[in-house]
Amino acid sequence: MDIRSLTPEEKLGENYTKHEVFNKLDNYINFYESLSFGIMNWLSGATLSFINIDTYAYSSIQGTLESIKIILQKGRINDSYALLRKYFDATLINVYTNLYIKNNHNIDNIVVGKINNWVKGKETIPEYRIISKYIKEDDSLSSITFLLQKDNRYKEIRDRCNDHTHYNFYHNLLDNDNEIYLKDRVEKLDVLLKDLNNIFAQHFAYIFTINEHYLMSSDYSDHMDVGMTPPDDCQYWVAPSIQKIFDKEIKLLRPDIAEVMKSETTMELE
Repeated sequence: MDIRSLTPEEKLGENYTKHEVFNKLDNYINFYESLSFGIMNWLSGATLSFINIDTYAYSSIQGTLESIKIILQKGRINDSYALLRKYFDATLINVYTNLYIKNNHNIDNIVVGKINNWVKGKETIPEYRIISKYIKEDDSLSSITFLLQKDNRYKEIRDRCNDHTHYNFYHNLLDNDNEIYLKDRVEKLDVLLKDLNNIFAQHFAYIFTINEHYLMSSDYSDHMDVGMTPPDDCQYWVAPSIQKIFDKEIKLLRPDIAEVMKSETTMELE
C-alpha cells in the first residue's frame, strides 16, 4: 500500500488524531480570543496606542496556537515545537511589557519610552535572558515565581523547543515526518501537551497577578453604560469566562498557584 494515499488517521493512528492536546488547544484558543476582546477597553497607558496593546498581543497568541493545532494535525511535531517556542516567547514578552509599564508608568513618566518605542517599531524588545531575569527579580511576582521555578520544568521546555528549532538531534528531523512509523509519536504528543499546559499556566498566573483588573466581569461597566449604580463591590467580581478557565485549567494543572492567586488578588476568584 502506498502510504501517501492514506488519511491522517490511517497514517498517525486514532490515539494521535484524537489526542487530548487538540481539545486543550481549542480551550486555549477560545480563551485568548475572549481575553483579547474583553480587555480591549482597558487602556494600557504608557504608550500612544489608542487600543490596549494586549488586545493584539492576545489575538496574535491565539493565531500561534491555531497554527500549532493545524500543524499537529498533519503530524509535524517538530514544526509544532518551533511554534511552541514562539508561544513561550510571546507570553514572556507580554508579561515583561506589562510589568515594565506597571513599574515605570507614573505622573512624571506618562509615556514609557522603552515600551512605546517597541510598539512604534523604533526599538527592539530585550533578549530572552534579560526579560526572564527582570520578571524573576520582581518582588510583586515573587510568590508566583517561587512556585514556577521550584523545579526545572521551564528550562526543560525551553531546551526541548530549542532542540526542535535547531535540529540538535537527528530524531528532531524524524518528528516532522508523518510518513514513517514512529512508535513513540503519541508519547511525544503527551510531552508536548504537558509543555503547552505549563506555558499557559505561567502566562495566566503572571498576567493576572500584574493586571488583576483583567479578571473583572463586565457588570460594573454594564451598569455605568446605562446610567445605573453598580452593585456594591462588583468591581471585584470575576468574569465567568476567566473563572471557568481558572477552574478547568489552573486549579487542576497548578493547584499551588491557584491558591496563591486566590489569596493575593483583591478579585473574588473562587
